Amino acid sequence: MSARRKDRAEGENKELFSEGVDRRSVEEEDFEEAMREAASSTAFRRIPGPSKQQIILEIPEAVDDFLRNFLRRAGLSRTLSSFEAEWYGSAQKLLAQSLAMAATGVFFIPDALTHRQLIQSELETVRKETELLRLEVLVAGESLVWMQREREFHRLQYRRVAEDKNRLIKDFKQLKKHLESYEPAMRQLDDKYQAALRQKMLISLQKERVQNATEARLNEEKPQIRKERSIKSSNSADKSPAKSSITRHPKDTGFPVCSGLVNSHLAQVDFDKSKSPSSFSLSCSIRAHKLPISCIDLHPRAQILASASDDCSWRLWALPADRERVGQMVLTGEGHSDWLSGCSFHPDGAKLATTSGDTMVRLWDFSRGCCVLTLSGHSQPTWGCSFHSCGHFLASCSADRTAKLWDLNSQRCRITLRRHTASVNSVCFLPFSNLLLTCSADKTLAMWDVRLGVCTAAFYGHQHPCNHTAFSLASNVIASCDSRGIINLWDIRKPAQATATVDTGPLAANQVVFSPSGKMLAVASSDSLVRVVEVDSCVVSSLSGHSDSVQSVTFDHKGETVMSAGSDGVINVWS
Repeated sequence: MSARRKDRAEGENKELFSEGVDRRSVEEEDFEEAMREAASSTAFRRIPGPSKQQIILEIPEAVDDFLRNFLRRAGLSRTLSSFEAEWYGSAQKLLAQSLAMAATGVFFIPDALTHRQLIQSELETVRKETELLRLEVLVAGESLVWMQREREFHRLQYRRVAEDKNRLIKDFKQLKKHLESYEPAMRQLDDKYQAALRQKMLISLQKERVQNATEARLNEEKPQIRKERSIKSSNSADKSPAKSSITRHPKDTGFPVCSGLVNSHLAQVDFDKSKSPSSFSLSCSIRAHKLPISCIDLHPRAQILASASDDCSWRLWALPADRERVGQMVLTGEGHSDWLSGCSFHPDGAKLATTSGDTMVRLWDFSRGCCVLTLSGHSQPTWGCSFHSCGHFLASCSADRTAKLWDLNSQRCRITLRRHTASVNSVCFLPFSNLLLTCSADKTLAMWDVRLGVCTAAFYGHQHPCNHTAFSLASNVIASCDSRGIINLWDIRKPAQATATVDTGPLAANQVVFSPSGKMLAVASSDSLVRVVEVDSCVVSSLSGHSDSVQSVTFDHKGETVMSAGSDGVINVWS
């Protein structure tokens, strides 16, 4: 039994061995057939190129395992070692050179692992790019939502503004039609107003003429009446003095024939030697007011300067001496309810007159430190004032087209001068006489005899509103300036035509003043410059130091220093 079993086992082993050999032969045939199919399929799938391309097949990983098992079963260990060394050593080089060889026409067929790694790396790259794109899409979506909200907001705002605009246009058209319906009535009322104003002016002129004629007649009859009364008083037993009926007010002051108040500083002026206009330089600056300064005036005897400002106050400043550079405030006063436009010292130097936008003229006493007299009579803002040389009379001008002469003793208006058809901007007395000079926005100047209240001369020549006028102490010359910067020089004996014209424009000239010698003329200009004009040659020199328009200017008593003030609130001293 055992021999049979052995024979049977040997027969089974032989059969198994023959089956194994047959199986190996079949597998080898299948492998060769697979290699041929792979080669043929690779030939069909290759990229079109030159006809002599070399195709190198890369054996798949399953064939590698088959060869390794076959060599191990056959006992070819050295062959197996050489195979593994050569196979694994060249595998990585072939993988790295596969893409470079594609350009030369030689292609490699990657195995499944290498192909999977390449695809995995590409997949990771695509995932990263997809994530970045997703983030960008999210940001872009948020920006889109924000811009859509902004668009809706601005669209609503635009609709609202458009509705407001249409409503305003509609209201404007209605108001325009309503205004046009009032124009005929306004023209009719304006015509009536102008006619009434002309009639009122004619009545006032007639009244003034009658009053002046009556006063003149009484003045002519005064000597005869006094003589008759003296005869009657000498013959009668009653020695009581006769009462005068000439003046209407007992405190009215008579006009002097010639003023006895002569400026003592005129004797200090050297008329032969005068300073050159180009030799002035800035020596001192005083921050006098925070608001613009409208006018300055020099004390008739001392080195004290008065300033009037838009802050409704006036101030007195002690000018610095030769070695000093800072001016000191001496006194200040407040009382006007509106801006101050002008100031003027009394001839005795103890009082100051101021004009203001509140239509009032006030007189201030330095010893009392307060306002001692308020003169009301103008209906519109007052622009300036000037004292008579005797000190008993004060002239003022106003935007109500009039100039008034005030008697300081009786504290009333003696004469109202009406001739100008626009605002009277400046008024000044001819020194030591009864002549008064006015200039107006109607482009004319007028000279008045204040004793009779009549215009003795008119000056025509300006093409723009006149701002200021001034007399020369040393000659019969007057100067005037207008809003275009034109300076006209006139001879009061020949008022028909200006003797000289100086152009300091194009901006306005606000004030002019002569030096005591009469050889220089200082001009306050709106272009922030102070101009000094030589009267004989009309040569102009400019002084720069203000940061805004210059409103007022004046000389010292000797004519060696110029003081200026402007809208910057600063007083500059030029010497």
